[in-house]
Amino acid sequence: MNGSRQEEKKSYKEAGCVMRDPEVVLEYICRFTDTYRQCTMEGTGIEEREIRCLEVMLPYTLEAPQPEDLFAGRLYYPEVGVSPEPLGGRGVCFNYDVPSFDALEQAFTGEKLARVKEIRAFWEQENTRHKIRQAFPQDIAETLPWDDDYYKVPDVAFPLYRTVGIYIDYDKLLSLGIGGLKRLALARRDRALREGDEKAVRLMEAMAKAMDLFTQACLRYAKQFAALGREDCAQVLRAVAENPPATFREAAQLSFLYTRVCGSLNHGRIDVYLGDFYAADLSAGRITPEEGLAVMQGIFRLIAARQSVFHGRVIVGGMGRRNEENADQVALLAIEACRTVLEPEPQFTLRFYQGQNPLLMEKALDCIGEGRTYPILYNDDVNVPAVEKAFCLPREEAVDYLPLGCGEYVIDHKSFGSPNGIINLLKALEVTMRNGWDIISQKDMGLKLGRFEDFSSFEDFYSAYKKQLAHYVDALARQEVIEYQVVARQTPFLYMSMLYDDCVERGRAIFDGGIRYLGGTLETYGNVNTANSLLAIKKCVFEEKRIGQDTLMKALDNDFRGYEEVQKLLLDAPKYGNDDDEADAMAVDLHEYLCTLVRDQKEKTSLHSYLVVIINNKANTQVGQFTGASADGRNSGIFLANANAPMGGTDKKGVTALLNSMVKLTPDLHAGAVQNMKFSKEFFNGKRPLAAALLRAYFQNGGTQAMITVLGRGDLENAVAHPEQYRSLMVRVGGFSARFVDLTSDVQQEIMSRTLY
Repeated sequence: MNGSRQEEKKSYKEAGCVMRDPEVVLEYICRFTDTYRQCTMEGTGIEEREIRCLEVMLPYTLEAPQPEDLFAGRLYYPEVGVSPEPLGGRGVCFNYDVPSFDALEQAFTGEKLARVKEIRAFWEQENTRHKIRQAFPQDIAETLPWDDDYYKVPDVAFPLYRTVGIYIDYDKLLSLGIGGLKRLALARRDRALREGDEKAVRLMEAMAKAMDLFTQACLRYAKQFAALGREDCAQVLRAVAENPPATFREAAQLSFLYTRVCGSLNHGRIDVYLGDFYAADLSAGRITPEEGLAVMQGIFRLIAARQSVFHGRVIVGGMGRRNEENADQVALLAIEACRTVLEPEPQFTLRFYQGQNPLLMEKALDCIGEGRTYPILYNDDVNVPAVEKAFCLPREEAVDYLPLGCGEYVIDHKSFGSPNGIINLLKALEVTMRNGWDIISQKDMGLKLGRFEDFSSFEDFYSAYKKQLAHYVDALARQEVIEYQVVARQTPFLYMSMLYDDCVERGRAIFDGGIRYLGGTLETYGNVNTANSLLAIKKCVFEEKRIGQDTLMKALDNDFRGYEEVQKLLLDAPKYGNDDDEADAMAVDLHEYLCTLVRDQKEKTSLHSYLVVIINNKANTQVGQFTGASADGRNSGIFLANANAPMGGTDKKGVTALLNSMVKLTPDLHAGAVQNMKFSKEFFNGKRPLAAALLRAYFQNGGTQAMITVLGRGDLENAVAHPEQYRSLMVRVGGFSARFVDLTSDVQQEIMSRTLY
């Protein structure tokens, strides 16, 4: 998922947040740490420990509203805390922020400095990430690096130490309200008492206390808004502190604030759970369309203020929506909010299908054409049956698929599938060719399966490469299970478990047997480069024998210096993205082998599903820095191709050929893939009927998804030369959007390399 580790490693200060007074920070980290320690020493259950830690953390992290805010829910990333999703980029569950502690050590001397260092030393051993690593058996520990900083060190595969991808049951939240959820928990507790289920009793009592904490947060926010003279906002918060919402604005506030409190980074199908409220308010004259838009814009601005980079999904449209006419009204508000709130977040997403209100797609294309990079488009006619097959689900649940992060799928409030590992397919090919040796780090890496020069056929070499992949995939699947097990022993995630099927009914927390479908996903990078490399090896070395095996290895070892003719032969070999049968067949073969290999890991684990996600953030650039020269003609250290897109500049047969190649990679074996496309304003806007027809044909032929950047010719080059003039220029990097001028130069170069149609 999910996300660039370089971005995720930023402290809250580096992310643009102002550091609080060090004295205030010190008081907080002492209180939080002492509370955790006391609970551990007293032997309280993990349920009670989470409540007591939340009592300290929530007032500290839920920031006071700004005068311009329409809603409560601004967040401050704590220096140490507990959360199901990364708090400001830190690891899973109980975690601490290393840069923040570095800053604190600079702020104090004497006894206070000693206290900071003591707390830091405590969390170095007690943080959940450390506990997960300590739980790895020796073979996994030897296969996977300790650190997840894949932008700093070379390796084939990395664990990511995280749980991410929360989508709570908003309908349940809005229909019951906080008081209703509390009553539900207490009723389930009474049943557990009758059944003698002590674990369920503890969980339900803690959930009820969590609802009390939420009520307190609402009332505290109400006082803060009242102090700002915003009685309208204060009244909304008082109304939802315990009772179900009665209006569109109340429903928006409750859903938004609960999302923040429960730790989620995503906001789900906002048109579904807010649609009926909005329609009722319109009908009763309680709201105007202009006021409705202001509500949506207020939500979008606060999502953007969080700066989650890869997250903040807001989803509209698609199959499985109730009262579509009502939902469409909110979807149109959201599209207009996206068009008018000029921020990189939220990751605004439109699901669509044949027969859906065409106005949604029309407005979506207008928004994309203005350079917003949003909405991201998802084709339900293809995705729903693909999810049904890949996840082994009935159709009525497959329609509830939701993309998260950079493009991974989960099932709305029914499944969890954290993208918790990555594999660099091209690096795996590199170490296979060198018999388990890494030319970058000059150390052993992976399985030793023989020297490339000694393989007598391409089939034998390809078989060895597949063994290498299987070695890493096995370790990554097993570490995913271990992470869930360790996290389940640490905390129940009360707010999240309350609104996930079937946690309350089972009386179990989400990762402790409560959730209906517990799965995992594996991010893959270098897919296209690897397929192109395999085909070049097959044709140029084994079939046509235009390059000797030893010559190829020398050329790669020397980054093609002195072997320019070899590099040209490799570059001239057929490439994916040109509707070339031979090139695309190799990409399909690798795709189907890898996806099947990963999917079959569920038979070896306790996971309901384990699936590939072919996404992208900036990792294709970052892992490329530690990947040597490759047989597709790519030089050492250069970025890898972006997800399912061709390597920049290698798609030379036009946009139709590009899209024809993309649809050949079957979607029913994985949990999400992204397709990045870059169009000129002259084509996308100046020839809109043609552009719309092109996309329509792509989706009808099996296209699953499109992430579209629309630019003027020369915009990117001019932005590099004059960044001050292009602050508003947005681009789709991979699974997220960003202001182009804010990206590092290597990522800018990768985006510039993509063909502009």
